[in-house]
Amino acid sequence: MQQRIADVIGAYAAQGFHRTGTAVDRQSGEWLAEEVRKIGLEPALEAFSLSRVDPVRATLMVKGRTVEGLPLFDGGFTGAAGVTGCLGPIGSDADIGLAELPPNAAEDGALGDARRHNHHQAIVAITRAARPGFCPSNADSFRSPFGPPVLQVASEEASFLSECAREGAEVMLTAHVERTQADAVNVVAAVSGNDKSAAPVIVMTPRSGWWGCASERGGGIACWLEIMRAMRDAKPVRDVLFVASSGHELGHLGIDSFIVRRPGIVPTAKAWIHLGANIGAAQGPGNNVQASDDEMEAMLGEAMTKAGLTIDNRRPRGLPPRGEAENVHRGGGRYMSLIGNNALFHNRSDLGPDVIDAEVIARFARVFAVITASLAGT
Repeated sequence: MQQRIADVIGAYAAQGFHRTGTAVDRQSGEWLAEEVRKIGLEPALEAFSLSRVDPVRATLMVKGRTVEGLPLFDGGFTGAAGVTGCLGPIGSDADIGLAELPPNAAEDGALGDARRHNHHQAIVAITRAARPGFCPSNADSFRSPFGPPVLQVASEEASFLSECAREGAEVMLTAHVERTQADAVNVVAAVSGNDKSAAPVIVMTPRSGWWGCASERGGGIACWLEIMRAMRDAKPVRDVLFVASSGHELGHLGIDSFIVRRPGIVPTAKAWIHLGANIGAAQGPGNNVQASDDEMEAMLGEAMTKAGLTIDNRRPRGLPPRGEAENVHRGGGRYMSLIGNNALFHNRSDLGPDVIDAEVIARFARVFAVITASLAGT
C-alpha cells in the first residue's frame, strides 16, 4: 500500500499546477478517473462551469525592479496600464498599501478591513507561511469578489518592500487578467449498497489547488482511492459515494456543484467523510479533527488512537469547519473531517517524495476504510 500511495502522489504532483478549470486540472481529472477504473469501479466526470481568471501580467515595479506576483482571484483587477502611486503600510494614507498575508487569511485583520473599505487603490500582500516562498491564498469569495486589486508576492521580497513602504516609494502595480469561460470536473464514483432506501455515506476530498500540491492534496487523494479499494468487495448495506472535487481554491465550487446535482443530500446522508489538506505531510506534521457531533468525533478519535495516530487539535463544536466540510456544516449534515499541518502549505516547493510520509498516509487510509465500512453497514 505504501508504494501504491507514493506512486499515486508522485504522479499527481508531477502533472503541474492544479488550478481549477485549466488543462492540467482536466488531465488530472482524467488520470484520477483511470485510477478509479483500475480499482474496478466506473467513474463519472461531472462538469461545472466557471469564469476562469487567467493572469496576463501581475507585477510590481519599484526602484527599477520588477517583482512578479499573482493577484487574489476574489479581489479587483487593473487594466493593462496598472495603477501608480506611493507605497505605504496597510491602513495608512498611501495610494498602495503593503500587508502581510498568511495562507487563506485574505479576509481577516487589517488586510480584510482595507479590502472591504477600499482603503487603497491597490494592495501588495507579502505571503507569509511556515517556510519562505510564494504561498497564494484561496479565493473564498470567488463568486462575489470585492475590494481593490491585491497582488500577492513571495516572502523573500519582504525586506525590500518594507523599506520601500517606509520611504513612500513610487510604484506601479499591475494585476491585469483575462476571463475565460471554462469547465472543470468532479471525479465521482459509487459502491452500490444492498438497501437502496438507506441513506448513503459520502467520502470526499478536494483535488485542485496551488502548484503541485504533493503533500497538501496527495494524502487525501491516496486515502480516497484506498477506501474505494477496501469498499469494492465489502458488500455494504448502503451506497458509498466518492467525490474528488475541483474548485477547492475558488470557494469550493466543485463540492457545491456536487451538492446542487443531488438536492437534499447534505442533511439526509448518513455521514460525510472529509479527507482534507495535508494528510500525512512530512514537513510539520500534526492532525486536526473537525466533526459535527460527539459521535462522529469519537468514532474518528478512537480509530486514530487505536492506529497510533495523534490528535493535536479538536475544532470546537459549532464553529464552522475548514475545507469542504464547511459546505456540509452549512447544510446541516453530519460529518467527520481531518486536516493535517504542513510547513509547505500552498508553497511552490510542495513537490517530491520527501514531502509526504507514505506510512502515515497508509495508516490513515486503513482508519478511514474501517470507519466507512462501519458507517455503510458492511
